[in-house]
Amino acid sequence: MRNLIQCLCVVLLSTSSLYAQPKPNVVLILADDLGWQDLKCYDVDAPSAYDTPNLDAFAKKGVMFWQAYSPAPTCSPSRCAILSGNHPARAQKTHVVGGRPPAPRNSRSRMIDPWYSGRMPEDTFTLARAMKANGYTSGHAGKWHIAINHSAFPQPADVGFDYTRSTRGAHSSRGMDNRLSGFATTAKDDPYRLDANGFPYHQNNEDALTFLRENKDKPFFLYYCTWLVHSPIVTRNEALLKKYAERMGVEPQPQNDKSMIGQKNPFYGAMVESLDYYVGQVFQYLETTEDPRWPGHMLSENTYIIFASDNGGVKGYTDNTPLDRGKSSAKEGGTRVPMMIVGPGISAGVQSDVRVNGLDFYPTILSLTGSQRPEGKNLDGCDLAPLLLGDPKDPTMVKDTNGSVRDTTMWHFPHGNSLESTLIVGDYKLIRNYDHVNNDGTPELEVFQLYRTENGKRVRVDIEEANNLAAKMPEKAAAMNARLTEILTEMDASYPYYNPSNKTMPGQSSVCTVNSHKATGNSVEFVFTENGAKVVRADLLYTLNGGKTHEEWFRTTATLKDSTTASVELPAGTTHYYLNLVDENNFLVSYPEVGQNGAYSNQAIPAN
Repeated sequence: MRNLIQCLCVVLLSTSSLYAQPKPNVVLILADDLGWQDLKCYDVDAPSAYDTPNLDAFAKKGVMFWQAYSPAPTCSPSRCAILSGNHPARAQKTHVVGGRPPAPRNSRSRMIDPWYSGRMPEDTFTLARAMKANGYTSGHAGKWHIAINHSAFPQPADVGFDYTRSTRGAHSSRGMDNRLSGFATTAKDDPYRLDANGFPYHQNNEDALTFLRENKDKPFFLYYCTWLVHSPIVTRNEALLKKYAERMGVEPQPQNDKSMIGQKNPFYGAMVESLDYYVGQVFQYLETTEDPRWPGHMLSENTYIIFASDNGGVKGYTDNTPLDRGKSSAKEGGTRVPMMIVGPGISAGVQSDVRVNGLDFYPTILSLTGSQRPEGKNLDGCDLAPLLLGDPKDPTMVKDTNGSVRDTTMWHFPHGNSLESTLIVGDYKLIRNYDHVNNDGTPELEVFQLYRTENGKRVRVDIEEANNLAAKMPEKAAAMNARLTEILTEMDASYPYYNPSNKTMPGQSSVCTVNSHKATGNSVEFVFTENGAKVVRADLLYTLNGGKTHEEWFRTTATLKDSTTASVELPAGTTHYYLNLVDENNFLVSYPEVGQNGAYSNQAIPAN
C-alpha cells in the first residue's frame, strides 16, 4: 500500500508538472508612424475618422496607456532603443540614416546637425539575445531599419533573431502607375488576391503568422514590425478607399501630397483600417490556437502582447490634434503614441495615465518572462511588470534602477527643422530650442504645463503646448534646463553646431581657418589659425569603407596640442577622413569642406 501511494504521488506530481503554466510568450507589435489619435479608442476631442475595431477591442483586454511615448520622434532611433534598451542620446543614434560627416544643408542654414551613428552596433546585447539566453526562439517580421538603410548591416540574424522576413506585402507600391491603379482583385493569379473579407493578401502579416505557427510549441518572442502606416500613402483595397473618400467627402487623388488638413486622407484611412485588420488576424490566431505546451489553454492565455507605434503620426497625412506637430518633432505630436499591453496577470479594461516609454519594453519583457538582466548592461527604461501586474494606475510602481519613482523623461532630437531637446518632469514639459539665434523670435526655452495633479490623478491642462510659461516661471525653466543638461551630459549627447557659411550669425567672422595637414604613417597633424574665437574641440570623422555601398562614417576625438595644431592617430583600416573643429561660439569648421553631392569620400582626405 505504501508503494502504491508513493507511485500515485509521483504520477500526480508528474502530471502537475506536465501541465503547469510554462514560460510565457511575448509578441511585440510595432506600428510605423501611427499617430496618437489614429485609433478610435484614443479619441479625446473629436471622433477619429478611421475604423479600428480589432485594436479597440484589444485595448479592453488589458492596459491602455494615455501617456505613452516613443523613445524618439523618428523610426530608426526608436527601434534601436527598443532592441538595445539604450536611450538614443546615449547610443548616438538620434535620427534615421546617419553615419556621415556633419554638413550644412545649404549656405543659408543656421545650424548643422551633429554626427550620429548610422546603425546599432552588431555586438549590442539585444532583447533577442537576452531572450535566447532564457531558451526563447526569436522572430522578426516586417520593417527593420536599424542601419543606414533597410538592407544594410546588421540585419536581424546578426543581432540574435532566429527567424526574419522583411517583405512589405500589400503595402508595396510596386505595380502601381499611380495611387488609383494596381488594386487587388479576386483573380487566382493576383499576388494580392482579396480574401473572403475583401482585404488583400498581405505577406508581411503572413510572415508573422508563419513564425507563430512554426514555433507555437516552444517559448517564443515575436517582434512584428508592420510597415503600416508609413509612406507611400497607398492602398490596394479599392473598397476601403471608396469608403473613406465618401466618408471624408473628398475625391481620391492619383499623386501623394500633405495638403490635407485634419483626418481627410482616404488612402491613409484605408491604411489604418488595414493595419487593424491584419494585426487582428494575429490576435485571432493566438486566441483560437491551443497552446501545445499547456493543453487545454489557448496561446493568448500565456502570451504577453504589446502594441505601440515607433513615433507620432506624420502631420499632413493624418492629424494629431490636440497634440502639436508630429513625426520629426520632439513635441507631443511626434512622441506620444498609442500603447496597449495585454497578457496573463494583467487586469482587463484598465485605462492608465501613468507615463511610459518604449525604452521600458526591454526591462519589462525580461521581468515578465523571468529572463536575466544582462550583467553590467545599461538599460535606460524601467521595468513596468510591477505596474502591469499590480495597480496599472499607480505611477509610484514605476521605479528607476536606484529604486526612486520615475518622474522624469527626456527626448533628444538635434536634427532637421526641430533641433530640440525636451524634458518632462511631473506635470511640466521643457523644450530647449537650439536654433534660437536670429530665428524670428523662437525662444531658447519653453515651458508647458501638460497636466495638473488633483487627488492623485492628472487633469489635462495644456497637452497642446500652446501656453509657454517660461517667462512667468523663470526659476522652473532654469531648474528644468539644468536637469536636462545634467542628463544629456551623463549620456555624452551630441549637439548641433552653427554653420560658418551663414554670414548672418553672430561670431561667424571669428571662425578658424585650417591651413594644412601632414600625415606620417597613421599619425596626422593639422595646422589651423584662430581668427578671434578659441577652438575648444577637435574630432576626426573617418570611414573604413570609403567609396563602397553603405559608406559609413565614425567619429573619434582628436587632440588639440595648442591654439594652432591638432593631431590624431587614424584608426586601423581608415580609408578617408575629415577634421572637425568647434570653436567657443559653437561654430563647426570641416576640413576639407563637406559637399552635398556624391560619396563623402570623394571630398575627404584619402588615407595613405
